[in-house]
Amino acid sequence: MRHVVTPEEAGQRVDVVIARNTGASRSTIAQAQKRGDVRINGETAKGSTVVEIGDALEYRLLGRPEHVPQPEAIDVPVVYEDDDVIVVDKPAGMTTHPAHGAIGGTLVNAMLAHCGVLPGEALRPGLVHRLDRDTSGLLVVAKNIEAMRALSKAMKARKISREYLGLVQGIPAFPRGKVDGALGRDPNHRLKRAIVSDGKPAVTHYELVEKLHDASELRFTLETGRTHQIRVHMAAMGHPVVNDPLYGKRDGRFPLPGQALHAWRLRFRHPVTGDEMQFEAPPPREYAVTKELLRR
Repeated sequence: MRHVVTPEEAGQRVDVVIARNTGASRSTIAQAQKRGDVRINGETAKGSTVVEIGDALEYRLLGRPEHVPQPEAIDVPVVYEDDDVIVVDKPAGMTTHPAHGAIGGTLVNAMLAHCGVLPGEALRPGLVHRLDRDTSGLLVVAKNIEAMRALSKAMKARKISREYLGLVQGIPAFPRGKVDGALGRDPNHRLKRAIVSDGKPAVTHYELVEKLHDASELRFTLETGRTHQIRVHMAAMGHPVVNDPLYGKRDGRFPLPGQALHAWRLRFRHPVTGDEMQFEAPPPREYAVTKELLRR
């Protein structure tokens, strides 16, 4: 199996990365390491070795991993596709990759059915970045190992631009601004992230798009891509994303499955040709309905 280390995985132990991507036990991975079946960039590696962005992992595990994503014929809107990349408009309510409680029905399952083969036989093949389950919008998937390596490095270097639209409670005091707050796991809630002193750097820029009735539509630009970043930062500002079940509250008036957040614009250089690529996707109908309700 082959896997290219993503920005989210950089700085982690190689056995942790393999375990997360295959579902294999630590003992299975340790046995592979002892056999010399774990390599980083062609060199034999220990399980404790720390990986860096773009590292090429190669490993052979004896026995079938617990969870191997299977192709599933799920319709996902394709915005662009060539031999190297595919850009999709992920629906709200779809998990990006298999995890505990969501083994099937994910974007990865759909992409395996659509593309046939993706780089790295792992839980997250082809993925360069992710979107939360209930966040809709644009996401790029690498179709070969070269594209994945190049896009992963571009993500680490902050050369992939992502812009979001979101509906938040209340109206910010300033029409534009920046939230700079390091993020880590919430010590009091295993499913949440929080601004913590020892967290990873996270910066979110926001700009007011439209004032609504005791609510606002904002445009967000990310310098970093931490888990739940926009949601945590907006809640910390006192303007949680509308209908956010973790950092705000659900509202039965709205048809959204979760937070009113949409990745509407994506820009990056093509990993092979170097051409500048830009894609836009309007928010889904459920978002538009929610926005109209908030105008009243």
